[in-house]
Amino acid sequence: MKGLTNKRVLVTGGANGIGRATAIRFLEEGAKVVVVDRDGAACATLEQECPGLETVLLADVSIEADVHKVFDDLDARWGGLDILINNAGVSTRHGFLEITADAWRETLATNLTGLFMVAQQAALRMVAARSGVILNMGSSNAHIGCPNYADYNASKAGVVELTRTMAIELAPLVRVLAVSPGAVRTPMQEAEYTDEMFAELDSKIPLGRHAQPEEIAALFAFLASDEAPFLHGTSVIVDGGETAGGLASQCRRIE
Repeated sequence: MKGLTNKRVLVTGGANGIGRATAIRFLEEGAKVVVVDRDGAACATLEQECPGLETVLLADVSIEADVHKVFDDLDARWGGLDILINNAGVSTRHGFLEITADAWRETLATNLTGLFMVAQQAALRMVAARSGVILNMGSSNAHIGCPNYADYNASKAGVVELTRTMAIELAPLVRVLAVSPGAVRTPMQEAEYTDEMFAELDSKIPLGRHAQPEEIAALFAFLASDEAPFLHGTSVIVDGGETAGGLASQCRRIE
């Protein structure tokens, strides 16, 4: 991708799944990458496996003090930031009637409030530098109803609307987009789904499978690059056609 060499990139939730694949993709593009994650064991593994990273910071984006420490590190290390991949998120499968207030608050604290705090700190630096790209992690669930994920869905719908508002306020200095994946085979989803559940969901996706994290990482790289200069203020859905036709997407495919 054009324009990613030596760019300063922060990836939150970057020790596993989509975040990990994205950090690796930006390294391959010649960028400088800092990863933030709250999973200490995964952070240690990532540092060993990806020595090209600038650093891996143990932090929880839902904690304001942790967010400020991350940006203090970036200021000391780089003196600014070019690209934010605002990816950190949590998900728990449970019915609407079963969600506790604490579970609701925990999901929104990471997926929406944490994302907001990180985006705001990044935007302050990018506006001062008069340049930058912020890519927020949305979900196809922000655009459709999906049972058993009311708290997650609400948080991601908030991300999409926050992205639109940021895009209006921060233009033309900072480009802002949301990436909204559908089903992706990540450790987070593997912790919630059985093989039978994966197979059932695959049967409802026109392309017949889950995405791989590397496919979402490739989209992040494209959107952050100089090859996407007019993409701004929207949510890019990447779901194998799952939301393309409503009920039609659940019909039997031609084999």
